[in-house]
Order: sequence, then C-alpha cells, then structure tokens
Amino acid sequence: MTLEELHAARERTRPHVLQTPLVRSAALSARAGAEVWLKLECRQHTGCFKPRGAVNKIASLSGAERARGVVAASAGNHALGVAHACRALGVGRADLFVQADAAPAKVRKLSGYPVRVHLLGATYEEAQQAALAHARATGAVFVSSYDDLAVIAGAGTCGLEIVEDLPELDAVVVPVGGGALISGIATAVKAARPGARVIGVNPAASSSALRSLSEGRALDPFEHGPTRAHGLAGGFGRVPFEIARRLVDEVVLVSEEELARGIAALIDAEQMLAEASGIAALAAVLFGKAPAARGRVVVVISGGNIDAATLREVLEEAMPPSGSGEPPV
Repeated sequence: MTLEELHAARERTRPHVLQTPLVRSAALSARAGAEVWLKLECRQHTGCFKPRGAVNKIASLSGAERARGVVAASAGNHALGVAHACRALGVGRADLFVQADAAPAKVRKLSGYPVRVHLLGATYEEAQQAALAHARATGAVFVSSYDDLAVIAGAGTCGLEIVEDLPELDAVVVPVGGGALISGIATAVKAARPGARVIGVNPAASSSALRSLSEGRALDPFEHGPTRAHGLAGGFGRVPFEIARRLVDEVVLVSEEELARGIAALIDAEQMLAEASGIAALAAVLFGKAPAARGRVVVVISGGNIDAATLREVLEEAMPPSGSGEPPV
C-alpha cells in the first residue's frame, strides 16, 4: 500500500463519499486529559466508513466484472457500503450475505436499496463462507469487507482527511475488526507524521488484531465470544496484517461495559449517537486503555447505526441506578 494509491482512491471515490467532519470535543478532552478530536465517520453515507472501501473496489472493476454482479458478506455495515456503491455506480446485481443477528437498524436500511439480502449464519465467518460459495457458483465478484488492497485504499481516504485537517496530531485511535480501516489510516498518518502513534482497539471478546500482531501471523477466521460490537468481531485479515505489523504501534482491548459507557459518554458530551463497534476507540481513550494517546488525539467514531431498542439496553447498563450515589457516566 502506497500513499499514491490512497490519493488515487480519493479521486475515484470523491463523487460518491463524503468528507466527514473532524471536530474537537472540549468535554471529552477535559475528561480524557488529552486534546480529543472526533473523526465522525458516523456522518458518512449509510452511517459508517464502509462506503469508502466499497466504492473504491467496485469503481476499480471492469465493465465485464460489474456485469457479472457482486457479492459480499457482512455484519451489516459493509453490506450497506456495497449497496451504496452499487447504486452510485450502476451495478445491477448485488447479493449480500448478512449474519442473522445483525443490528435491526442496518437490516432496515438495506431494504431501501435494490439488492438481494440473505440473512444467515450466527457469525460473520458463516455469512462469508456462504457468500464465497455463491460467488463460485455464479461468477459474481466477491467484495471483501477488509482483506483487499482496493478496499483498504478506500478506507485510507479517511486518514488523508485526518492529516490534512489536523497535521500536528500526536495519535490516532481506531476501532479494529478485519483491519481495513486501521491499515488504511496508518498508511496516511505515518507518511505525513511518522512520530504519531497509531493505536487500534479490539473488543475484549474478539482480540484478533492484538493476537495476530503478538503472534506474528494473521488470525482469520478467529473464534470470538459474544459482543455488541458485531462489526469488530472475527478475524484480522492477511492483507491488513502485512500493513499493520509495520505501521500500527499497538492494539488495546475494551470490555462490553466500557463500550456501553462510551456510547453514553458521547451522548452526554456531544449529543451524538454511535454503535458499539463505532465507539471502541473513544472507550479506550476515556477509560485509560490507551495511555499512549496523549497530546492531540484523533478518535475515529467509525459507525453510528444503532437502533432504539439496543440504545435503551445500552443506556440502562451504562447509567447508575437512580439514588445509587454513583456519578453519571
């Protein structure tokens, strides 16, 4: 992956993705003891960063490849990104295999796109195997959610925006699932600011990036425990691993309780919504899991697709009982 590829991806995707805001949070800065800047990928088309990679990948396909259609597997957000890309680029056939426990908000959003949605499998890996089988049977092009250089380059356009908006940043903290977002952002950040720290955040229930970098090999697929952060659960891809092992400084873990409290903290501080996958980086900074995140810290809020029922459950868990005497989140 090169910086030139990221710039090419930005030109390719510019008509179909948004440049998302980078905003300083005074309230979160005071709480974290660092200057916290929020990169609001929750304001991207579909409510998540995923259209960046999906648009770049599909825009890179030949006319013949697009005519064969595309297929993808997803915990929800990548499916939305592919659906957005197909509509923007005029791809007529898309089969999206989404794990059965995907967030209802994401499934409802998918119904607004001209795509075929297949809800199946208890995990992302089960959905992915079904998608790969469909691609083999039909000749459709498989669009990986993370293990693909074009997808990574598209995700890396987020990093270009970060270093242009805040060239003197000291650290960037990024939620990590399959690894496309952090490897793309790390490429941009380390090229512009080599001394800045790039910190990834896994949910404790799915420590695939941490384990992969510790063991020196990409662990994909990866057996994981239950987590609300569906988009971060599962393996760390081979291609992201090759980039991350040179450019990512560390990966830290956050608990389910910290994810819930992070969602509540963002609402209290900025009146913004994020899903559990999207809040992981902020949770790590707020709850002391990333002590190296000091100075001017960019926290990537990677997605905001949370439904009312899940939000209610999260807030009940995160907030202290009335009259308990405990301070609020």
